[in-house]
Amino acid sequence: MTAPSVPSAPPPGASIVPVILSGGTGTRLWPVSRESFPKQLWPLMSDRTMLQDTARRGMGPGFAPPIVVCNHEHRFLIAEQLRATGIPDAEIVLEPVGRNSAPAITTAALLAAEADPDAVLWMMPADHAIQRMDALYAALGRAAVAARAGRIVTFGMQPHRAETAYGYIEVGAELAEAPGVHALARFVEKPDAATAARLVASGDFLWNSGMFVFTAATLLAEMERHAPDVLAAVRRAVEGRVRDLDFTRLDPAAFAACPNISLDYAVAERTTMAAVVPADLGWSDVGSWDALWEQSAKDGAGNATVGDVLLEGTDNCYVRSDGMLTAVVGLQDAVVVVTRDAVLAMHRDRAQDVKRVVDRLRQAGRHEAVAHNRVYRPWGFYESLILSDRFQVKRIVVSPSHKLSLQRHFHRAEHWVVVSGTALVSRDEEELMVRENESVYLPLGCTHRLANPGRIPLTLIEVQSGSYLGEDDIVRVEDTYGRM
Repeated sequence: MTAPSVPSAPPPGASIVPVILSGGTGTRLWPVSRESFPKQLWPLMSDRTMLQDTARRGMGPGFAPPIVVCNHEHRFLIAEQLRATGIPDAEIVLEPVGRNSAPAITTAALLAAEADPDAVLWMMPADHAIQRMDALYAALGRAAVAARAGRIVTFGMQPHRAETAYGYIEVGAELAEAPGVHALARFVEKPDAATAARLVASGDFLWNSGMFVFTAATLLAEMERHAPDVLAAVRRAVEGRVRDLDFTRLDPAAFAACPNISLDYAVAERTTMAAVVPADLGWSDVGSWDALWEQSAKDGAGNATVGDVLLEGTDNCYVRSDGMLTAVVGLQDAVVVVTRDAVLAMHRDRAQDVKRVVDRLRQAGRHEAVAHNRVYRPWGFYESLILSDRFQVKRIVVSPSHKLSLQRHFHRAEHWVVVSGTALVSRDEEELMVRENESVYLPLGCTHRLANPGRIPLTLIEVQSGSYLGEDDIVRVEDTYGRM
């Protein structure tokens, strides 16, 4: 699948600042989306990740470099995905803890206001899908006009069914100062099925997309009026920020003291300046496997498939395999998702219940609730192949010109066998060049480092042995990526 190309015509007026919020975990798309690698970092709708598709919407003439607010654990992944998209100059802001959308967008507004208080900000979740790009830019142009007139504008999506997973917006009169934009009469929280059907039938309600457009000055003034405690805490966090490599790290104590509240609750539902631009964008928040099935290309029997999949007598199913051959026979309206360490099978109408599975896994202390078998690091990734009581076998892949931290372990020794590429190994006072089919032994307690001096990825097999094999048995002496 390939996402629609980005139109070359920018929205009218001065440059718009895209603000991408990437703090969610996408629980209902488990087992693909997990806390350590959430859905926005996966290529679910195209051959690019959802974050990359979102970022591309705000690229080119008419747009300033984006501000991305994200979990600090994902910073290197996000930076690399943005660079791969052709965005090397994003302002990546790290949240010490998650505090919902109001503190995140207030942070972006404070940063943007330092350069231009009248800057127009376009707030976007990192994990939504939009099919009709021309319609998006037309709506954005109308929203920007209203924003420059002092409005806080949300995008209202034209509903095509009675959906209980979305909030709703009641549309008021059209604004004289912004043609095509309407006053926002009221928000309706996620309704039950009967209420949703009534709202859609009335023709007066739209889905709440979670995208907003406003100037930095307007947003900050409304935060001061309706959520001054949020603004005060975020202002302290921004004032105490520090630079960490290519990232902006907010003051942890100040940000942690901020109330946990969404922009809807903090401002949008309280302000008299709320407005809505109606739009039909082919939009989805891709909040469940059923929603992903709806957005995906399908075969003649209504099936959407990804990976090595074989279907027989199957209709209207979503089947995904990230590894092994997955055969599905005689199922209708089902979801089957296979990863390296978990399998999900369910009826499509139970898609909202996946969160219950994740909650049970968390309660049981299962790592599958939060992490994949493959773990990404700023230098590459590793994955466990075999884990037993006193030994573990891993595959480690190090990107060209990258290196691990200088470290030692108190409870395990390691043996590295190079499969492809060349490894530069530091072992106490020694430096060794280890090539394909060669190995090196690292005794317990030695100080060591692995580096890839070559131009191709370095792949090696690591055999650990010892009384304790946890990842917390790492004492970093020095680290290029500041993870001390």
